[in-house]
Order: sequence, then C-alpha cells, then structure tokens
Amino acid sequence: MLATWDGWWYLQVAEHGYSPSLVRLGGDGLFTVQQNSVAFFPLYPALIRMVSESTGLGLYGSGILVSVVTSFIAAAGIYAVISLLAGARAGTVAAGLWAVAPGAGVEWAVYSESLFVAIAAWTCYAVMKGRWVAAGLLAFTAGLNRPTSAVLIGAVGLAALVTLARPASRREHGVRGPVYAMLVAPLGLLSYIAWVGWSTGEATAYFTLQREGWAHFFDYGAYTWHVLRNLAVGRGDYPFAFSTPDLLSLQLVLALPFLIALMLRKRPPLVLVAYTLATIVTVLGTQQMFGNTMRYLLPAFPLLLAPAAALSRLKLPTLAVFFTTAAIASGWYAHYVIFELGVP
Repeated sequence: MLATWDGWWYLQVAEHGYSPSLVRLGGDGLFTVQQNSVAFFPLYPALIRMVSESTGLGLYGSGILVSVVTSFIAAAGIYAVISLLAGARAGTVAAGLWAVAPGAGVEWAVYSESLFVAIAAWTCYAVMKGRWVAAGLLAFTAGLNRPTSAVLIGAVGLAALVTLARPASRREHGVRGPVYAMLVAPLGLLSYIAWVGWSTGEATAYFTLQREGWAHFFDYGAYTWHVLRNLAVGRGDYPFAFSTPDLLSLQLVLALPFLIALMLRKRPPLVLVAYTLATIVTVLGTQQMFGNTMRYLLPAFPLLLAPAAALSRLKLPTLAVFFTTAAIASGWYAHYVIFELGVP
C-alpha cells in the first residue's frame, strides 16, 4: 500500500524507464487521454534505481529508503531555515511539526514529497545565506523532481531580482551569483517539459496529459470553491470525494489565513514568503483530490515558523506530551488513508 497510486508509477519508471506517448481515448468525460508515466518527473525514480543497483535492494525497498533518508534531510533543512529566524529550539520544534503534520504518512512512502521538501528547504536556506550558486543548482534539481517546483524556482528568481534591484544588496552579493541563480534555476523543469513535448510530438503534451489524463490542472480555485460549497451543506457532490480526508483538509484550509498572518508577523525573508504563498495558491487553485490538500501543503513548511516559535517557549515535558499526542493522531490518520481508505 505504500507503493500504490503515484508510488506505482514511480516504480514503473525506475524499472522500465519512459515510453512517452499521448493516446487519445475519445469521448467527453473527465479522462480523455490515456495515462502515461511521463507525468512523473525523473529525479525520484532515478534515485530509486541508483540505490537499488548500488545496494542490491529491490526497487520497493529502495524507494522507501530514499524517502526515509530524504525525510531526515528535509527535517534538517527545515531546522536550518527556522533556526536562522527564531532560534535552534524553534527550528527543532518546526522539524517535529513537519514530521507529525496531517498527511505526513507519505514522507515514508514511495512518494516524492520528502525529496522535494529536502531540496526546497535547503534552497531557501541557500538564498537566505546568500549562496546563490547553490540555490540555483538546488532549484534546478527540484525542477527534475516535480512540476510544483515552479513555485520554488519563481521564489528564487524573485529573491535574486530584488537583490539585484537594491544597490546595497547588490554590493553585498554581487551580480554574478543572483544572475546565475535566475538563469539556472528553471532549466531542469523546462528541460523535462520540453523533452516530453519533443518525445510525444506535441509541445504541450505534459500539460495535456495532466489535464486530460489525471484531471489535474490550474482552474483558478473553481474546484476548491465547489468543494467548499458542498462541504458547507454536508454534501459530497464533487469529483474525488472522500468524507474524512475532505473534512480534515477543510479545517486546514480554514486555518490557512491565520497561519499566513502569523508567518508574516515574523517578517520572514522574501524567498520564504513568495515560496509559501505561491505553494498555497497552486494547491488551492488546482483541480485535484481535495482530501489530499494536507499532503500537497507539506512543502509549505514556512507556515510552521510562528507555531514553532510559540511552542519553543514550552517546557520539555509539555512538548513531549504535545508531540506524543500529535504523533499518535498523525499515525492514525496515515494508517487510515493509506491502509484503510487506500488513497495516500
């Protein structure tokens, strides 16, 4: 069950590689194009294959190992970012909050969330420390991992542009580093999308596949609004309806304005603000399984800044009780959606 849905596709890519095609199914239903593995970016399955061939583990075990290891790298990156803003204790708490967040069960499944958050967190850290070459290379790597890397690439580019526009920061950081980051960051994402287009003979094949093969596309929040209106009156008259995950995701969506306001009060760097807001807009503005909103928002780790700073003031026994309770709740939900509901 830890390798179903997206995990199955990742393992297929790791074992067989890609066979790009865009096969029309006809009709006017929700799915009019045959699903194809090129919808899944190559970095994660490439790491699975590399680990399998170098360790002798099977592909499934290698996928779990990659996810587990990168989850700790992600937690370390979250610690590094939050520590710069609120201290080491808050950084530790933030890493813990990410580990027990709703939807965190996929952090140790054959999914690419842990790998992406690891890259994203260390990219933001590199920007905050003025290490533009590292930031550009990490954002480039993120572009080979998943399409939502666009928000990270945009945040790096915006931070670099603002750095160049301000004389004081331009003198401090120079010109070459920020320009390098701006130019290199989008190349991974653009290269893969261009390759899919070239391989299938249609320039927009990747987007067509996402829209017509998986019903995932940016609709400016129309689907999310439709779900919210249905949930408000206790109805499930919308695609991909799952009552318990949808209700829990609703609670998170309602909490987002407060979490955003609390984050902004801490005056985080521009790269964190841009990355977080763009992530939220992308998630809520896209038609996809609403019940997976908690998983889709796992990369928005800067939202943990204010809660982590507040919790860091608690004494250790109180924190232990809190995290034990949160871990049990998170573990129950992970068990429910993965092993009972079957929808990671």
